Amino acid sequence: MRAMVLKRLVSLSTHKEPLEPADLPVPRIEDDEILIEVTACGVCHTELDEIEGRSPPPRLPVVPGHQVVGRVAAAGSSASAFALGDRVGVAWIYSACGSCELCRNGKENLCRHFTATGRDADGGYAQYMKVKESFAYPIPPAFSDAEAAPLLCAGAIGYRSLRLCGIEDGAALGLTGFGASAHLVVKTARHLYPGCRIFVFARSEQERRFALELGACWAGETSEPCPEELDAIIDTTPAWLPVVEALKNLKPGGRLVVNAIRKEDGDKEALLSIEYARHLWLEKEVKSVANVERRDVREFLEIAAAVPIKPYVEEFALEDANRALIELKERRIRGAKVLRIA
Repeated sequence: MRAMVLKRLVSLSTHKEPLEPADLPVPRIEDDEILIEVTACGVCHTELDEIEGRSPPPRLPVVPGHQVVGRVAAAGSSASAFALGDRVGVAWIYSACGSCELCRNGKENLCRHFTATGRDADGGYAQYMKVKESFAYPIPPAFSDAEAAPLLCAGAIGYRSLRLCGIEDGAALGLTGFGASAHLVVKTARHLYPGCRIFVFARSEQERRFALELGACWAGETSEPCPEELDAIIDTTPAWLPVVEALKNLKPGGRLVVNAIRKEDGDKEALLSIEYARHLWLEKEVKSVANVERRDVREFLEIAAAVPIKPYVEEFALEDANRALIELKERRIRGAKVLRIA
């Protein structure tokens, strides 16, 4: 099968082709697994973190990709949830142990044995992949394969971030950074909280215009003061400066939710500018987002299908995965990037 493979960690500033094309054997499935013929796979910023060594180290060599859509091509002897030909998706959560205290208490995303699709196990930058059937999701018919792919991570993690904000209808919500996840958060928040006012901070004029097109009531630069204090802010950027600037705009008791597995080190000095009285006092909170639970994916797919919430997508051939990654690194983004596999 055709695949794009990460064999070593590199800097994307100097290496423009981090993935290598390969011809790999089709995966062999176990009793509780399904084999998926991949049709589309989203391109995520997390892949940049994996390639450049900021995330927990991937298993090398590895096939990246954790926003996977395809059709069931084979099923193990004890796998009966899907029929052959069913359209399914796979998200970032590839598996969790299911038996530890965290898993038993509904926190499988924090499981010590959590494994990530495309990092700890081969993902969707290939014609085929395998997964336990309990970690696959039916794809609603409302979406094309390309539209469904970003919902599995950008959408699901954005939905989790929104839940962690703890806001109610009528709240003032901020988004700093406006890529694949944030543009879906706007759509989701407008559905779940129709009275919510959404304020967007983004470094490019194109991203700010896009935010206003989608229903944000205001859009400004990253360091621009917000017209009003915010109940919650979701940060989806790879940098530290937006975090520091966001804290200035929170109400007393407001919460900043940082939706990033890792931050880049380029502007780490921004953290030195944090002042307790200006940024943290009055019980402001900072909460990180760690992975997704299967619940997040299932619930978001149902919400997205009901609205419907459809992402803006830009499609690339599998062989153009490196170009898609470099454009993502250089913040050439409008919506989500998706690889066409078949």
